[in-house]
Amino acid sequence: MNRRRLLTAIGGLGLTGASALALGGDLPGAGTDDAGLPIRVETMAARGSSAGETRVPVADTPTVIDLFATWCAPCKAQMDGLSTLHSEYDDRVAFVSVTNERVGGTLSRDDIRAWWGRHDGDWTLGLDPASDLMAALGASGLPFLAVANEVGEIRWTHAGVASTDTLRDEIDAALAEA
Repeated sequence: MNRRRLLTAIGGLGLTGASALALGGDLPGAGTDDAGLPIRVETMAARGSSAGETRVPVADTPTVIDLFATWCAPCKAQMDGLSTLHSEYDDRVAFVSVTNERVGGTLSRDDIRAWWGRHDGDWTLGLDPASDLMAALGASGLPFLAVANEVGEIRWTHAGVASTDTLRDEIDAALAEA
């Protein structure tokens, strides 16, 4: 790891931790009025994902939105729960993980794909270097989760790592609205 990536990771962890403390974890309604949603993000060719574009939240489908970064240690921890739930819900719920990292310089698409594979990602993988999705969701740190119902309304958000049981409950609530 070069010095710049190390410093970026350390700074990001500090920002993430401070944001989670400030936001307090579970945020019903997220303080967002869904302004700016849906948006389109570029998608990458990776396991479970194809290159192109996707709408977030996905149309006509409850959607789990995961904001992450490859340098973010808590984001790695969140992937275990996401992978478990993705397997449980199959096609009934869309999963979209989006990084706001900029590709180029010290980070390549291959780096992101390798991280994705190491952490069992197997659903849509998006890139949002302008952080438009982060802004639309009112997220100020990573990891950040949101669950949208089938009409695209954000029903729940969470700053920091969410337990698998909590996320399952929120997905079930979104499915019950259908």
